Order: sequence, then C-alpha cells, then structure tokens
Amino acid sequence: MLESGEMYLETILVLKEKKGAVRSVDVADEMGFSKPSVSRAVSLLKSGGFITVDKNGFIELTGPGREHAEKIYERHTVLSELLVRLGVRRETAINDACKIEHDISDETFDAIKKHIAEHTP
Repeated sequence: MLESGEMYLETILVLKEKKGAVRSVDVADEMGFSKPSVSRAVSLLKSGGFITVDKNGFIELTGPGREHAEKIYERHTVLSELLVRLGVRRETAINDACKIEHDISDETFDAIKKHIAEHTP
C-alpha cells in the first residue's frame, strides 16, 4: 500500500476512536486535504477492501483495513515516543515518526520494540 493510503487509514482509525463516526469531510478537515482528494482516496480504499462506506457516508474500516491502520498507528506512537526519549522535541518527533513509519521494515521495527521492552524499567 502507498504511504498516502496508510495515512488515510491511520487518520480514519484515530478519528473513529475520537468521534465514534467518521465521514469523508472529517478526514478532509483532519488532514487538511481537499474534499475531492479525500473522495478519490476513499474510493481507492473502498475498492481495495480496506473500508466500507454506508449510504449516509459513514466510513468503517474492514478487518484488513483496521489491521493495517493499527500497524501504522503503533509504529507512529512507538517511534514518536522513542524519539522523544532520545531528546527530540515532541513536535519534531511526531513529524519524523510520520515519515519513518511508512518506510521502516517489520524486522527493524520489531527490533526497536524489543530494545525498548528490554530497556524500559
């Protein structure tokens, strides 16, 4: 999946947790993207089987969509916290984690999680 699709899935997951219900307009507002851009992304995610959209426009993550969104969100939170612990300002850490989370391999991320678990009191 492309980085942009992962960003949309992560945003839908976070909004769903915050608001309970998510529509394309919510995603557009949260991400600062135009409604046509979000509409195109939603269409692609829907055709890929990652989300469903009901007749009222409410978006739901499918099983595979939720799994992918949770994976990206975990990477984001773990990497953000690691960078903060290393002394990076929180805002910078969050922005950098967003860039890293899409490119890091499973092997490297698992090693980072293991290291944190072994070195956190």
